[in-house]
Amino acid sequence: MHQALARGPSLPSGGGKVVTSRPAGLQKRWLAAGVFAVLVALVVGVSLGPVNLPPGSVAIELLNLLPGVRLESGLTEREIAIVTELRLPRVVLGLLVGGLLALAGGAYQGVFRNPLADPYLLGVAAGAGLAVTVVLTLGVGAGGALSGLPVTIPLAAFVGSLGAVAMTYLLGAAGGRSRSPAALILAGVAVSAFLSAGQTYLLQRHAESIQQVYSWLLGRLATAGWQDVRLVLPYFLLTSLIILLHRRELDVLSVGDDEATSLGLHPQRSRYLLVAAASLGTAAAVSASGLIGFVGIIVPHTVRMLAGASYRVILPLSLLFGGAFLALTDVVARTAAAPQEIPIGVVTALLGGPFFVVVLRSARRVLT
Repeated sequence: MHQALARGPSLPSGGGKVVTSRPAGLQKRWLAAGVFAVLVALVVGVSLGPVNLPPGSVAIELLNLLPGVRLESGLTEREIAIVTELRLPRVVLGLLVGGLLALAGGAYQGVFRNPLADPYLLGVAAGAGLAVTVVLTLGVGAGGALSGLPVTIPLAAFVGSLGAVAMTYLLGAAGGRSRSPAALILAGVAVSAFLSAGQTYLLQRHAESIQQVYSWLLGRLATAGWQDVRLVLPYFLLTSLIILLHRRELDVLSVGDDEATSLGLHPQRSRYLLVAAASLGTAAAVSASGLIGFVGIIVPHTVRMLAGASYRVILPLSLLFGGAFLALTDVVARTAAAPQEIPIGVVTALLGGPFFVVVLRSARRVLT
């Protein structure tokens, strides 16, 4: 089966012969570009802030974190503390969260065969947000603080995200067996509205939690520390491992269940596994940084337009470029209106709104 998946689906040619399509693999130059984007985002994100630091010195200080490396960066002890204890964990968290959201968006698009699928539009983020709001407002765990709930919040977010995607999937199929892209997106909007109403009701009943929850809902990396990174990292590794190991199956699923079954794939089992993994990643991202929309649309579609349409290409590059995108977006969020910070969810929405219109226009032929 794995050899068949590696070759790609077999499609009939005009002469009746079967031709095996070979999806373009991940080119080294694009992989190098993704790694370079992550490194640039890392250095820029750590260098810029209320106190600007020389990027060259910051790069040297980051190299000093490697075992056995000791170079003179020229930074003072105070500046080194700013780099390692304040900015670096925030940038690393942005890389992890952005990578998860972009990877989940690409996986949802492949599973549902829908170019507009996204954790935000499918209601997955809203489901995770409602679950976390329940935890925060009802004080389940250690006083309702995000940093004090390393288990409860991600678990609640995961359950909420799975419940939301199940509701969207079932509602989108209510009119028949076919799940058109338009029906799925409309179902996601309806589910998001329903879950948001429940969230608003909870906040009205627990007014003392409104400020905390709303600052979280708008998306933020401002309070990130190494504890937040340690919270997200295991979910990042597990989600990335599962989705990337099954990325070839998404190329097969894109041509239909019959073709996938003929190649030895179990379509429904693959879908359930990938949806669960993508929802787990979304839940971890939401629990750490709040609701940050449009990353799952902007990054996978940009990769698809530039590097190729195979999910063997889209998913690993979305992981890299998604992390770089959110880390650089966070730089804009904390410097554009300094000394105040703009919620990062506001910045991604300003970027994602026009991009979504472009994607919607390009996908109008499949929205039937």
